[in-house]
Amino acid sequence: MHINSLIHGKTKTMTQNLGRLDRILRFALAFWWLGPWAPSYGIPFVDWAIFLVAWIALIESFSAWCLLHTWFGIDNKDQ
Repeated sequence: MHINSLIHGKTKTMTQNLGRLDRILRFALAFWWLGPWAPSYGIPFVDWAIFLVAWIALIESFSAWCLLHTWFGIDNKDQ
C-alpha cells in the first residue's frame, strides 16, 4: 500500500516483494531475537523495540511482503 492509497482510501493487494534469502535472514533474525538469545540492554524502550522488530521480521518472513520495500519500489522476489 502506498501512502497515497492510504490517504485516498484505495487499496492494493499485497504482492510478494521479498526473495528467498531475504525471507530466510528475516526468519533467522526473528528466531534469534524472540528466543533466549535475544539481546537485552536493560532499557525497557530498547528491549521492546527489539521485540517489536523481531515480530515484524517474523511476519514478513512468512508473508514475503515488506511495507518499506513497497514504499521504496524495491522488488527482490526473484533473488
